[in-house]
Amino acid sequence: MTRALIVTADDFGLSREVNEAVEASHAKGILTCASLVVAGGGAEDAIRRAKALPTLGVGLHLAMLDAPAAAPAAEIPDLVDERGALAAKPVVNGMRIALTRAGREQARREMRAQFEAYRKSGLPLDHVDGHWHFHQHPTLTGLLIEMAAEYGVRAVRAPNEPVLASWRAAGRKGLAGRAMTAAFHAPLWGSLRARLKRAKIGVNDWFFGLNDGGHMDAAQMIRTIANLPPGVSEIGLHPASAHPPAPHAPPSHWRLVDEMAGLMDPAVIEAARAVRLGRFSDLVAA
Repeated sequence: MTRALIVTADDFGLSREVNEAVEASHAKGILTCASLVVAGGGAEDAIRRAKALPTLGVGLHLAMLDAPAAAPAAEIPDLVDERGALAAKPVVNGMRIALTRAGREQARREMRAQFEAYRKSGLPLDHVDGHWHFHQHPTLTGLLIEMAAEYGVRAVRAPNEPVLASWRAAGRKGLAGRAMTAAFHAPLWGSLRARLKRAKIGVNDWFFGLNDGGHMDAAQMIRTIANLPPGVSEIGLHPASAHPPAPHAPPSHWRLVDEMAGLMDPAVIEAARAVRLGRFSDLVAA
């Protein structure tokens, strides 16, 4: 089996700093995809840039936590904080969505608002993934599959990170933590992939960046590419030209500028020649 690679920037549209990194990293580096936060402060700017980059695979970054809401706050009161933004409460909101009819219907309303906003952008939908990977939530996965045909969803990310390969890519650091993360998430990964395949929605085989988010510099990207298993892998990153302003910015210790530089590093570009680079629509869409 050949080794194929999707390289994705999350948080496209969150801010101008992210948008600048996406544009430069696709034009001058190995970035193949970007995932759009449709209610982000930089969404209009991101859409304008994306329309000038027809080979960039843009998808929906389904944001149900710690992000601006697409639906009016009054319509999703159980999911938002005092500012009217989607609350950064994965456990509380996850339980509301799973266990209450109101939470489930509000999640449906917010997801539909995001899909409608994406549709209005006029951009082709390359893929869907989740902010904080929250689309793995079983109820949200079901809602996503329910809406897939209506909105043309053909591919979805599974954040299925292989323990040993990611450990080697990280310079053989953090094996125990990676194993614990995999043990905890494996049922979610397995269920997500099985449900997507039953629905005939494309899904990647492997994902890198779950344990090392915000720290995927050039050296780690080179090691990751060298350790890719057979099949279709995705590297998920958060590049930016400078750290985005609050609220909803990634953690302050994340090295977002280093991720941007790594995507355009000549040694990374050369390493990527050993694999088939592409978008979700090229590599996994049914």
